[in-house]
Amino acid sequence: MSKPCLLLQLRPERAAADDEYTALLHAAGLTVGEVVRVQMDQGFPEIQLDEFCAVIVGGGPSNVSNPEHEKYDYQRRFEPPLRQLIAEIVDRDFPYFGACYGLGILAEVLGGEVGAERYGEPVGAATIILTDGADDPLLIDIPRSFRAFVGHKEAVQQVPPGAVLLAESADCPVQMIRVGRNVYATQFHPELDGNGLAVRIETYRHAGYFDPSAADELAELGRRESVPVPRELLRRFTARSRS
Repeated sequence: MSKPCLLLQLRPERAAADDEYTALLHAAGLTVGEVVRVQMDQGFPEIQLDEFCAVIVGGGPSNVSNPEHEKYDYQRRFEPPLRQLIAEIVDRDFPYFGACYGLGILAEVLGGEVGAERYGEPVGAATIILTDGADDPLLIDIPRSFRAFVGHKEAVQQVPPGAVLLAESADCPVQMIRVGRNVYATQFHPELDGNGLAVRIETYRHAGYFDPSAADELAELGRRESVPVPRELLRRFTARSRS
């Protein structure tokens, strides 16, 4: 019997957190029994990597680059043990997939620069372009360009030490990286479809990502997008980790 995947979530908003959980299950091709869900805003348990086949870290309103005094209380509590866990993941080349915040915290652990000065992207779909990463096992036969949902205030400013750039976009040069053979992270959200984007738009309507009056229009634009490729990447990652 395969070990479960560990999902680490940081969204305190229940609607967004539950929708992210459901979307990740669907995108990754996993059942509830194949995932251990940890909501880090409620506490960070002791984690033994050998009990799991992979670790997935999602996104949320927390920013890695914020000064400590500007971070949420729960973020200040979970980030130190999360950094230690990711350092162990990198050291062991343990299967990891980070999305949005999951990319930022990985880049920070690697010694990279994460900041809000450049490369933030508005909420919506962006065109992701593969680099030489087309030769990566997760990217075999993936289109050289595809659409994916983004929306972030901070970004990785350059490829972190020890990482390989797999994908970029016109407005954000670090969209996907790999470290070693098994550690992956994306700036875009691989689990999202148009309905999921609408949930997050409503949840974060007043969080500074966009003009609140534009929320309904952004949600409608999202529903018109076709974004199957990012979910395929997540499915391939979990299938490979569980094999």
